[in-house]
Amino acid sequence: MTVVAVLFARADSHYKSLPGLDVWDEVRDARRWPGGAPLVAHPPCRLWGKLRQFAKSSDPQMERQLAIDAISHLWRFGGVLEHPAGSTLWAHMGLPRPGRAPDSFGGWTAQVRQCDWGHPAEKLTWLYIVGCHPDDMPAMPPPVKPTACIKPQRGVPRTLKIVTKPERELTPPLFATWLVEVARRCGKRRQYE
Repeated sequence: MTVVAVLFARADSHYKSLPGLDVWDEVRDARRWPGGAPLVAHPPCRLWGKLRQFAKSSDPQMERQLAIDAISHLWRFGGVLEHPAGSTLWAHMGLPRPGRAPDSFGGWTAQVRQCDWGHPAEKLTWLYIVGCHPDDMPAMPPPVKPTACIKPQRGVPRTLKIVTKPERELTPPLFATWLVEVARRCGKRRQYE
């Protein structure tokens, strides 16, 4: 089994219960990760997202650098990075948006809905994937209707509850497992390139 590194995991992450993973949370400090394995990267997104003007960080430059470094690791070792749809990281790093041709590293972007893996809200997410062709991806789950929303907005039924901050940040266990499989496939493919 290919070992997969998970960078920037939450302290209470589901990844810690999955076999064959090298999980780096804030205590372990993913900035010290030595490399050498395909990865699943969840770098902080608050300074890259749609509501970044409201984000508070004690060191914004360092926090933004975490996502930039994660992209560099993907280019070298393969894997997948997860960020909210519309993340400004894509423009900053020149990454292809969903539906565009792969970049010079073979990286491409998929847009998914985390509710399809069990998140209560739709939670549109962009995945930047390096080392796995779209035809070689694991099967996607069937579409599911969200039962909650991230924030009230036009066109969203007012009957949907608003998720809490911990719920908003949660990576559903099925999504975590699926992302690990994506990274494993990326690692295997990069071995033969």
